[in-house]
Amino acid sequence: MAVKKRGAYFDKKETRSREQRREDQAAEMAAMMRLAVKKSPVIRRQFETLGVTPTKRNAFDLLKRLPVISREKIVQMEIDDTPYAGLGNPDAAIDRIFTSPGPVYEPHLSESDPIWARAYRAAGFGRGDVVLNAFSYHLVAAGLTFHSGLRRVGATVVPSGASSTAIQVQLIRDLKVTGYTGTPSFLKAIIGRAEEEGHEVRRDFALRKACFAAEPLLPVLRAEFEEKYGIDTYQMYGATEVGDVAYECREKNGWHLCEEVIAEIVDPETGMEVDPGELGEVVVTRPNDIFFLMRFGTGDLSKLIQGRCRCGRTAPRLAGIAGRVGEAVKVRGMFVAPSQLRKLAEGFPGRKFQAVVTRAGNRDFLTVRIEAQETRRGKDALAPFEKQFAEICTVRIDRLEEVPPGTLPEAFKPIVDERSWT
Repeated sequence: MAVKKRGAYFDKKETRSREQRREDQAAEMAAMMRLAVKKSPVIRRQFETLGVTPTKRNAFDLLKRLPVISREKIVQMEIDDTPYAGLGNPDAAIDRIFTSPGPVYEPHLSESDPIWARAYRAAGFGRGDVVLNAFSYHLVAAGLTFHSGLRRVGATVVPSGASSTAIQVQLIRDLKVTGYTGTPSFLKAIIGRAEEEGHEVRRDFALRKACFAAEPLLPVLRAEFEEKYGIDTYQMYGATEVGDVAYECREKNGWHLCEEVIAEIVDPETGMEVDPGELGEVVVTRPNDIFFLMRFGTGDLSKLIQGRCRCGRTAPRLAGIAGRVGEAVKVRGMFVAPSQLRKLAEGFPGRKFQAVVTRAGNRDFLTVRIEAQETRRGKDALAPFEKQFAEICTVRIDRLEEVPPGTLPEAFKPIVDERSWT
């Protein structure tokens, strides 16, 4: 049951202490492990190798000893053992099965799932809202899953799915739609169509809130939605294999980890957890009694924000998605991703820069080549850049190298790794 506190709605799980959350999750994790050992030969073999019986006391330690499973690995495992790669509970009552490219078959984990409801509640969706659900209802998880979340918070859902932009505009107008859920690019296309038809979106429509998933919400597009069209925007982050992972609250300062998932930030090369505040791969486990997928590697790079959010929720937050595994380069033990550099560039318009990693002796050496007009050059102009780089990328620059305008081509790589390991 949700309760109202300082203008926001929560349920009890969202305001647990860190210690209580960890204790509860350890118990949930141990229960899933014990059931998985009974129902899944794959999991049984893993734990026989470990030689330990799962308990609340050792659940987190055992979890860290399991391998990270990438989506590519899941695809191969399901090809070898259709439909659930040997990770399913054969006795579970499954209400529906989704598919995604691979193919990968995913059993829906819970019909009474509160996980998406929390995301919509945090975004201000509720009774009285009429929400356009522009996610597909065909085979994939998104449409029906988000539909259920919206209904749990009391919103009326318009299941528009992948209908044309013309139909979406008609529905928004005729049904006085107040909310949208879908991808940000599709909402942009819908607004473009509305404007082609002569509508002034802010004046003619009741659309005032949007909750996005499945693709990044670029800062420039968020500003356009909010400032030009008066649409309050929020983001959700998840994967069909594990459901929702994190969501934004009204503070829009990181994404709260969902209460039903255990998330780790790990070094993609070793699978070991990185230090707090460091960039790494988001690895997720969702305790449940249907599909025993543990340590699912999302392939996304992020870092954790610790500390209590001003909204009142106590769960740790993800600092957005910094890129994909494979795009990032590790410098002195810390990952630097292209998206971090793009974020940095937002604060320094008119400048182009490139990070170059070399090796001097036994130490990584980071050079940043920065190209700017004459009026924006010099030591004083570069000092704020160097400070912001360290804050965003958590790595200090060894040398800033000013280069003449035109040195960096239009399609240059943001990060160049010139180290040789032979």
